[in-house]
Amino acid sequence: MELGLNGKTALITGGSKGIGLAVAEVFANEGCHVHLAARTGADLTAAADAIRGAHNVRVETHATDLSVTAELQALAAACPDIDILVNNAGAIPRGTLAEMDDQTLRTSWELKLFGYINLSRIVYAAMVERGSGVIINVIGGAAENPRHDYIAGTMANVALSNFCKALGKESTKHGVRVVGIHPGLTKTERMISQHEYVAGHEFGDPSRWEETLPPAPFSRPAEPVEVAYMVAFYASERASYTSGTVVSISGGV
Repeated sequence: MELGLNGKTALITGGSKGIGLAVAEVFANEGCHVHLAARTGADLTAAADAIRGAHNVRVETHATDLSVTAELQALAAACPDIDILVNNAGAIPRGTLAEMDDQTLRTSWELKLFGYINLSRIVYAAMVERGSGVIINVIGGAAENPRHDYIAGTMANVALSNFCKALGKESTKHGVRVVGIHPGLTKTERMISQHEYVAGHEFGDPSRWEETLPPAPFSRPAEPVEVAYMVAFYASERASYTSGTVVSISGGV
Protein backbone atom coordinates (compact mmCIF):
# COMPACT_ATOMS: atom_id res chain seq x y z
CA MET A 1 0.00 0.00 0.00
CA GLU A 2 1.36 3.41 -0.96
CA LEU A 3 0.97 5.58 2.14
CA GLY A 4 1.66 8.94 0.52
CA LEU A 5 4.44 9.80 2.97
CA ASN A 6 7.13 10.22 0.34
CA GLY A 7 8.61 13.72 0.55
CA LYS A 8 6.85 14.55 3.83
CA THR A 9 8.78 15.66 6.91
CA ALA A 10 8.20 14.34 10.42
CA LEU A 11 9.47 15.24 13.88
CA ILE A 12 9.70 12.23 16.18
CA THR A 13 10.45 12.77 19.86
CA GLY A 14 12.08 9.94 21.74
CA GLY A 15 13.39 9.05 18.31
CA SER A 16 16.69 7.42 19.22
CA LYS A 17 15.41 4.14 20.69
CA GLY A 18 12.48 1.78 20.98
CA ILE A 19 9.20 2.73 19.37
CA GLY A 20 10.44 6.16 18.32
CA LEU A 21 13.38 4.75 16.39
CA ALA A 22 11.15 2.11 14.80
CA VAL A 23 8.76 4.87 13.69
CA ALA A 24 11.66 6.82 12.19
CA GLU A 25 12.85 3.77 10.27
CA VAL A 26 9.38 2.99 8.89
CA PHE A 27 8.85 6.63 7.89
CA ALA A 28 12.26 6.75 6.20
CA ASN A 29 11.45 3.56 4.32
CA GLU A 30 8.38 5.39 2.97
CA GLY A 31 10.54 8.29 1.79
CA CYS A 32 9.67 10.62 4.67
CA HIS A 33 12.41 12.96 5.94
CA VAL A 34 12.81 12.82 9.71
CA HIS A 35 13.86 15.01 12.61
CA LEU A 36 14.85 12.92 15.64
CA ALA A 37 14.70 14.44 19.11
CA ALA A 38 15.95 12.82 22.32
CA ARG A 39 18.09 13.70 25.31
CA THR A 40 21.26 11.80 24.46
CA GLY A 41 23.35 13.03 21.55
CA ALA A 42 25.31 9.80 21.11
CA ASP A 43 22.15 7.72 20.77
CA LEU A 44 20.75 10.19 18.26
CA THR A 45 23.93 10.08 16.18
CA ALA A 46 23.86 6.28 16.06
CA ALA A 47 20.17 6.25 15.08
CA ALA A 48 20.65 8.89 12.38
CA ASP A 49 23.68 7.13 10.89
CA ALA A 50 21.76 3.86 10.66
CA ILE A 51 18.79 5.51 8.92
CA ARG A 52 20.98 7.47 6.49
CA GLY A 53 22.84 4.28 5.65
CA ALA A 54 19.63 2.50 4.69
CA HIS A 55 17.43 5.22 3.19
CA ASN A 56 17.80 8.21 0.90
CA VAL A 57 16.14 10.76 3.17
CA ARG A 58 17.20 13.75 5.22
CA VAL A 59 17.80 13.01 8.87
CA GLU A 60 18.37 15.78 11.41
CA THR A 61 18.98 15.30 15.11
CA HIS A 62 18.15 17.46 18.10
CA ALA A 63 19.57 16.71 21.54
CA THR A 64 16.75 18.15 23.60
CA ASP A 65 15.18 17.85 27.04
CA LEU A 66 11.49 18.36 26.35
CA SER A 67 10.74 18.86 30.03
CA VAL A 68 12.56 22.22 29.77
CA THR A 69 10.32 24.86 28.18
CA ALA A 70 13.12 26.78 26.49
CA GLU A 71 14.53 23.64 24.88
CA LEU A 72 11.08 22.56 23.73
CA GLN A 73 10.51 25.96 22.14
CA ALA A 74 13.91 25.81 20.45
CA LEU A 75 13.09 22.38 19.00
CA ALA A 76 9.82 23.63 17.54
CA ALA A 77 11.61 26.65 16.06
CA ALA A 78 14.19 24.35 14.44
CA CYS A 79 11.44 22.30 12.77
CA PRO A 80 9.00 24.96 11.51
CA ASP A 81 7.55 23.20 8.46
CA ILE A 82 6.96 19.63 9.58
CA ASP A 83 3.98 17.75 8.17
CA ILE A 84 3.83 15.21 11.01
CA LEU A 85 4.58 15.39 14.72
CA VAL A 86 4.99 12.11 16.60
CA ASN A 87 5.07 12.69 20.35
CA ASN A 88 6.79 9.68 21.85
CA ALA A 89 9.30 10.93 24.44
CA GLY A 90 8.88 10.15 28.10
CA ALA A 91 9.24 7.30 30.56
CA ILE A 92 7.10 7.73 33.64
CA PRO A 93 8.45 5.50 36.43
CA ARG A 94 6.44 2.80 38.11
CA GLY A 95 5.25 3.33 41.64
CA THR A 96 2.20 3.24 43.89
CA LEU A 97 0.53 6.34 45.27
CA ALA A 98 2.47 5.91 48.52
CA GLU A 99 5.76 5.67 46.60
CA MET A 100 5.16 8.70 44.36
CA ASP A 101 5.87 11.80 46.43
CA ASP A 102 4.82 15.20 45.11
CA GLN A 103 8.13 16.05 43.44
CA THR A 104 8.45 12.65 41.78
CA LEU A 105 4.91 12.88 40.47
CA ARG A 106 5.39 16.35 39.01
CA THR A 107 8.76 15.50 37.50
CA SER A 108 7.30 12.36 35.93
CA TRP A 109 4.58 14.35 34.23
CA GLU A 110 6.81 17.20 33.07
CA LEU A 111 8.28 15.31 30.12
CA LYS A 112 5.51 13.05 28.88
CA LEU A 113 2.28 14.79 29.85
CA PHE A 114 3.26 18.45 29.63
CA GLY A 115 5.94 17.78 27.03
CA TYR A 116 3.36 16.30 24.64
CA ILE A 117 0.86 19.08 25.29
CA ASN A 118 3.28 21.98 25.09
CA LEU A 119 5.04 20.81 21.91
CA SER A 120 1.66 20.08 20.34
CA ARG A 121 0.49 23.60 21.18
CA ILE A 122 3.32 25.18 19.20
CA VAL A 123 3.26 22.76 16.26
CA TYR A 124 -0.54 22.74 16.08
CA ALA A 125 -0.64 26.52 15.71
CA ALA A 126 1.70 26.32 12.71
CA MET A 127 -0.30 23.48 11.18
CA VAL A 128 -3.55 25.41 11.59
CA GLU A 129 -2.02 28.42 9.88
CA ARG A 130 -0.86 26.19 7.02
CA GLY A 131 -4.15 24.28 6.87
CA SER A 132 -2.65 20.80 7.08
CA GLY A 133 -0.75 18.43 9.34
CA VAL A 134 -0.97 15.38 11.57
CA ILE A 135 -0.15 14.94 15.26
CA ILE A 136 0.25 11.37 16.52
CA ASN A 137 0.59 10.87 20.26
CA VAL A 138 2.08 7.53 21.32
CA ILE A 139 0.59 7.17 24.79
CA GLY A 140 0.25 3.78 26.50
CA GLY A 141 -2.08 0.98 27.43
CA ALA A 142 -2.32 1.97 31.10
CA ALA A 143 -4.98 4.49 30.08
CA GLU A 144 -7.34 1.59 29.45
CA ASN A 145 -5.80 -0.95 31.83
CA PRO A 146 -4.97 1.14 34.92
CA ARG A 147 -2.48 -0.19 37.45
CA HIS A 148 -2.08 0.87 41.06
CA ASP A 149 1.69 0.32 40.81
CA TYR A 150 1.96 2.61 37.77
CA ILE A 151 -0.31 5.31 39.09
CA ALA A 152 1.51 8.32 37.63
CA GLY A 153 1.59 6.79 34.17
CA THR A 154 -2.02 5.65 34.38
CA MET A 155 -3.22 9.18 35.17
CA ALA A 156 -1.02 10.87 32.57
CA ASN A 157 -2.09 8.44 29.85
CA VAL A 158 -5.77 9.07 30.53
CA ALA A 159 -5.16 12.82 30.30
CA LEU A 160 -3.30 12.46 27.00
CA SER A 161 -5.98 10.18 25.60
CA ASN A 162 -8.66 12.77 26.23
CA PHE A 163 -6.33 15.50 24.96
CA CYS A 164 -6.19 13.66 21.61
CA LYS A 165 -9.95 13.19 21.47
CA ALA A 166 -10.77 16.78 22.36
CA LEU A 167 -8.19 18.45 20.11
CA GLY A 168 -8.86 16.01 17.28
CA LYS A 169 -12.51 17.02 17.15
CA GLU A 170 -11.61 20.70 16.73
CA SER A 171 -8.57 20.23 14.50
CA THR A 172 -10.55 18.95 11.52
CA LYS A 173 -11.95 22.46 11.03
CA HIS A 174 -8.41 23.50 10.15
CA GLY A 175 -7.31 20.55 8.02
CA VAL A 176 -5.30 19.00 10.86
CA ARG A 177 -5.69 15.51 12.30
CA VAL A 178 -4.86 14.33 15.84
CA VAL A 179 -4.66 10.63 16.70
CA GLY A 180 -3.52 8.76 19.80
CA ILE A 181 -2.05 5.27 19.94
CA HIS A 182 -1.96 3.07 23.04
CA PRO A 183 0.76 0.43 22.69
CA GLY A 184 0.40 -2.52 24.99
CA LEU A 185 3.38 -4.47 26.28
CA THR A 186 6.15 -3.73 23.76
CA LYS A 187 9.68 -5.08 23.74
CA THR A 188 11.70 -1.92 24.28
CA GLU A 189 14.50 -0.88 26.60
CA ARG A 190 11.86 0.85 28.69
CA MET A 191 9.78 -2.31 29.04
CA ILE A 192 12.80 -4.18 30.34
CA SER A 193 13.64 -1.44 32.85
CA GLN A 194 10.07 -1.38 34.15
CA HIS A 195 10.05 -5.10 34.75
CA GLU A 196 13.47 -4.92 36.36
CA TYR A 197 11.83 -2.54 38.84
CA VAL A 198 9.05 -5.06 39.50
CA ALA A 199 11.53 -7.92 39.86
CA GLY A 200 13.53 -5.87 42.33
CA HIS A 201 10.41 -5.41 44.46
CA GLU A 202 9.15 -8.97 44.19
CA PHE A 203 12.37 -10.96 44.24
CA GLY A 204 15.05 -8.50 45.32
CA ASP A 205 16.76 -9.26 42.00
CA PRO A 206 16.14 -7.05 38.93
CA SER A 207 17.80 -9.62 36.65
CA ARG A 208 14.71 -11.85 37.06
CA TRP A 209 12.55 -9.35 35.13
CA GLU A 210 11.36 -11.90 32.56
CA GLU A 211 9.58 -13.77 35.35
CA THR A 212 7.40 -10.71 35.96
CA LEU A 213 6.01 -10.49 32.42
CA PRO A 214 2.26 -11.06 32.33
CA PRO A 215 0.70 -13.63 30.01
CA ALA A 216 0.72 -11.95 26.61
CA PRO A 217 -1.35 -12.31 23.44
CA PHE A 218 0.45 -14.49 20.90
CA SER A 219 2.72 -15.48 23.83
CA ARG A 220 5.00 -12.46 23.32
CA PRO A 221 5.21 -8.70 23.70
CA ALA A 222 4.66 -6.55 20.62
CA GLU A 223 7.70 -5.57 18.60
CA PRO A 224 8.36 -1.82 18.24
CA VAL A 225 8.00 -2.04 14.47
CA GLU A 226 4.44 -3.34 14.86
CA VAL A 227 3.55 -0.12 16.66
CA ALA A 228 5.52 1.89 14.11
CA TYR A 229 3.49 0.53 11.20
CA MET A 230 0.31 1.67 12.94
CA VAL A 231 1.78 5.13 13.53
CA ALA A 232 2.75 5.38 9.86
CA PHE A 233 -0.71 4.36 8.69
CA TYR A 234 -2.52 6.91 10.85
CA ALA A 235 -0.03 9.61 9.86
CA SER A 236 -0.61 8.84 6.19
CA GLU A 237 -3.10 9.92 3.57
CA ARG A 238 -4.74 6.49 3.87
CA ALA A 239 -6.19 7.58 7.23
CA SER A 240 -7.28 11.01 6.00
CA TYR A 241 -10.71 10.86 7.70
CA THR A 242 -9.41 9.77 11.10
CA SER A 243 -9.07 12.32 13.90
CA GLY A 244 -10.02 12.59 17.57
CA THR A 245 -9.48 8.84 17.89
CA VAL A 246 -7.25 6.71 20.12
CA VAL A 247 -6.30 3.25 18.88
CA SER A 248 -5.04 0.40 21.06
CA ILE A 249 -2.37 -2.06 19.96
CA SER A 250 -2.64 -4.53 22.80
CA GLY A 251 -3.58 -7.84 21.25
CA GLY A 252 -7.00 -7.52 22.81
CA VAL A 253 -5.82 -7.19 26.42
